[in-house]
Amino acid sequence: MNTPHSHGVAASHDSILARALPITFAALLGVFVLGGVGFSHISAVHNATHDVRHANAFPCH
Repeated sequence: MNTPHSHGVAASHDSILARALPITFAALLGVFVLGGVGFSHISAVHNATHDVRHANAFPCH
C-alpha cells in the first residue's frame, strides 16, 4: 500500500516549531525561577524555595 507522505518545508517547519516552542518556554521559565527567585531579596519568596534549591545543589547565599 502506498501511503502519501508530506516531506515539504512546511511540515518540517511545523515540527521544529512544535519542539522549539516548549523548550524555549521551559528555558525562560527556568531562568526566571533561578534568577528571580533564587537571588530574591524578599525573604518570603527566598524562603519559599530554599530547601528545593539546596536539594538541587543551587546556591542561594
